[in-house]
Amino acid sequence: MVTPLITVMIVLLLLGFPMMIPLIAAALVGFFFFFGGINPEIIIQQMVGGVKPIALIAVPMFIFAADIVTKGHAADRLLDMVLRFVGHLRGGLAITTAASCTLFGAVSGSTQATVVAIGGPLRPKMLKAGYKDPFTIALTINASDIALLIPPSIGMIIYGVVAGASIGELFIAGIGPGLFILLLFSVYCWIAARWQNVPIEPRANWSERLLAMRRALLPLGFPVIIVGGIYTGTFSPTEAAAISVLYAFILEVIIFRSVKLSDIPQIAMSTGLITAVVFILVAAGTAFSWTISFAQIPQMLLGGIGMGDMGQWQILAIIAISFFVGCMFVDPIVVILILVPLFKPYVEAAGIDPILVGVIVTLQAAIGSATPPFGCDIFTAIAVFRRPYLEVIRGTPPFILMLVGVSVLLIVFPELALFLRDLAFGRD
Repeated sequence: MVTPLITVMIVLLLLGFPMMIPLIAAALVGFFFFFGGINPEIIIQQMVGGVKPIALIAVPMFIFAADIVTKGHAADRLLDMVLRFVGHLRGGLAITTAASCTLFGAVSGSTQATVVAIGGPLRPKMLKAGYKDPFTIALTINASDIALLIPPSIGMIIYGVVAGASIGELFIAGIGPGLFILLLFSVYCWIAARWQNVPIEPRANWSERLLAMRRALLPLGFPVIIVGGIYTGTFSPTEAAAISVLYAFILEVIIFRSVKLSDIPQIAMSTGLITAVVFILVAAGTAFSWTISFAQIPQMLLGGIGMGDMGQWQILAIIAISFFVGCMFVDPIVVILILVPLFKPYVEAAGIDPILVGVIVTLQAAIGSATPPFGCDIFTAIAVFRRPYLEVIRGTPPFILMLVGVSVLLIVFPELALFLRDLAFGRD
């Protein structure tokens, strides 16, 4: 059964169909040709069931909030604040880019929005300062992927729904690895600046810094509301998503006046289109996952490598490799929907914390978003910066190696992800 399903998917992908079509087609082929005695309505039931969990309401809310702030002034204010504090250091502009991507990711939760909002204004400045373009583009797309680890994270929401894990705990657990990656990227920026002999920028005085902090104070309210609200138990992740929309509206429409009230319907329509794509992928992925699970394909594949007899480190390594390879070729949401149910029984049997698995899985999605051949942020950078594919990916290997290194550290030292979670939720 495996061969027909894979053949159908590959043929449809080569013909240019979007990912949702091969998923649904493969599920239907498997159903009609191998499960002839079962009511075909079950496929529809699985697809509807895939988008029914209440936690998925947070997805369109966070996308809507991201669309509002992307159109507004939040990114400029965050960027200016970081630049005033670290711009004078060796590699200061590059460090500013990495830190601004992380902060705006915590505001928007979108890697692609971060590439546009931060890469647009900072790339020309970095080129003028003497940085090479492949390094500049690679830094932007990889630093933007920290947004998948720093809450709000749509990838973590999808994983939490599929794995039955706490989304609040996932949000808190992603902060530590996200900040650690920012530290690694900053050190590499310092080294690259020395290597490329980039001059140091003028130092800002404290009055300029305080002014920049005051202007960035309100945009920094997003992570405070989301993380602080969940940490204190004031509201759930889904409620935090709704509040983030209200906060974005008040910030950009009423206070900054960077977004007109007449712009909201158009922004909402854009959000609706993106949400529709995400939810169709979720529905199609759920149907495909049910088909292969019903056919016991996972048991045959994973049982063949003796996964049931492996230790925790080995299981986590297999999970990381599987998601890393999968996200290089397929949308991370689809990979999460298909692979998480396959590995879940082995994770539970080995007694592995599902929150740790969620952070590792989300990190692989982040790596895949900026890794050739089909990382989504690569194609966003091609469109935004108007540079050829090979030039966009030329500077990515050092960043990929750092991210892979963090994946290894998470497997060997899970406290890197679980320390803040345990502190926030009183776990031993």
